[in-house]
Amino acid sequence: MLLANKVVLITGGAGPNGLGFASAKIMAAHGARVVIVDLPQANAVAAARALGEQHIGLSGDVTDTQSCQAAVQAALSQTGHIDILLNNAGITQSRKTLDITQSDYDAVLDVSLRGTLNMTQAVLPSMQARQSGSIICMSSVSAQRGGGILGGAHYSAAKAGILGLSRAMAREFGADNIRVNCITPGLIETDINKGLIPDNRMAGILEQIPLNRIGAPDDVAGCVLFLASDLSKYVTGVTLDVNGGMLIH
Repeated sequence: MLLANKVVLITGGAGPNGLGFASAKIMAAHGARVVIVDLPQANAVAAARALGEQHIGLSGDVTDTQSCQAAVQAALSQTGHIDILLNNAGITQSRKTLDITQSDYDAVLDVSLRGTLNMTQAVLPSMQARQSGSIICMSSVSAQRGGGILGGAHYSAAKAGILGLSRAMAREFGADNIRVNCITPGLIETDINKGLIPDNRMAGILEQIPLNRIGAPDDVAGCVLFLASDLSKYVTGVTLDVNGGMLIH
């Protein structure tokens, strides 16, 4: 049980086929008490209940500072502490650069980048008080290779911003024994891309992946578990690639 007596808060984790819920499942299986924070329509309560009675679902909007603060306070009132934060919430849009509107840009940057900062700011004081914590931020291979399979340039920018933000926070909070790390998934089979890639295009994508398959949510969740646990207790500021070899650098 790698996470016995630990409490983990996951943003955007209610989707049953998403990276957040896959991570919630594996961390719960390793003894963690899971708090899922997601938009009201996502039904975080039902997602948490699917994990077991001890887990908690809360409504919250990562783009709103007060909503993040309220969610964290609600989690702390029910659990007493937060040991692990998984900044998973994010959205993507398929846009060519010249087609990106101001509202497109704001929507993608607000959820992925601003949301990561907002929730981290809300959680950090409680971690500082305990002088312990692991923060994991979900970036993307698109931040490294200059574009993804489906997301536009603004998505790549948001995910690249997460890398810089996380590295800066790793330096700032290392003295508090708070680790901050990033995961950069490649193409993973989730609802966000289901049915959007035609078979002929998928064949070309697979030719670029040495492991010759797209990833499953569990492939990412296992790496989240590693960064959340004491197996990685001397690891901070890293970017952990989970892409089947799509990007080797």
